[in-house]
Amino acid sequence: MDLGLGGSNSSPSRPKWRKVAYGGMQHGYDDNHTDDTFLEGMVMNASVVKRDMLKVMLDSVSISEYLCIVALVVLVWTYTLSSSLDENSLLLIDLSLLVSGFLILLFTQQMLSNSLSLLLHYALNISFFITGLYVLAPIYQTLTRSISSDSIWAVTVSLLVLHLFLHDYSESTVKAPGVLKNPALTSCISVNASVVASVFVASRLPSRLHVFAIMLFSLQVFLFAPLVTYCIKKYSFRLHLCFSISLMVLTLSFVFTLHRMLFVLLLSLLVFVNLVCPYWLIRIQEYKFEINGPWDEAKLCFDITD
Repeated sequence: MDLGLGGSNSSPSRPKWRKVAYGGMQHGYDDNHTDDTFLEGMVMNASVVKRDMLKVMLDSVSISEYLCIVALVVLVWTYTLSSSLDENSLLLIDLSLLVSGFLILLFTQQMLSNSLSLLLHYALNISFFITGLYVLAPIYQTLTRSISSDSIWAVTVSLLVLHLFLHDYSESTVKAPGVLKNPALTSCISVNASVVASVFVASRLPSRLHVFAIMLFSLQVFLFAPLVTYCIKKYSFRLHLCFSISLMVLTLSFVFTLHRMLFVLLLSLLVFVNLVCPYWLIRIQEYKFEINGPWDEAKLCFDITD
């Protein structure tokens, strides 16, 4: 009897549970078992960035800069549709933008030894682009002839709003030669929206040369202006800041001469983007609550590039 009782009490002890990543189920424990030390690895707000008000305001300058660029495009459209700008003036503006863009790209390149090859690369692509645009100008001129002007303006405004909403303000959609990173899908949609809006505006112009000049201007700005401003920002942030402030002042002065109410709206939008939005972002940081622990997926600490 005593031997039987002693034998019933001598059950094998359960092995100690170990935290392993790919060890499978451990004998005597459930698959989702955790011990008392599981919450010791919990960390609160480990990756939350404490932002500074001045830093956020400086970062928002890029958004205001591009808003002013789009506003200048709309101003040129307005003056062209009202016959205040003829095709010769538009072609002169296109040529000046093209030359200044080339000079800025060459000036901001770090390796000056590759300037000639870079110039040849851009010149060849731009020449093909301009030639194709001139050939397609008659098609753009008659593309929306059967659509009413009210519908054209409504769709154009909607496309510009979509363009501003999906635009990548941190980088450029058009990449420099040798860059491996491809643009995001939203950036491509934003560029396509701006191109379609330019086609709609160009279809309301009287001559083929008008259409070619306004399309060349619009596509230069929408496609290559983000690349130029991005190169300026990478080269010198102070130069980027001076350029952005000068562009804001220039845009506000042109809008003021066009319409006082539009000037007030644009000024309010710039103040909202540069002051109100950074203030809101700093305030909502107080309510940021992020929990990290051993239950999170492992993250690579380096980038994998082909």
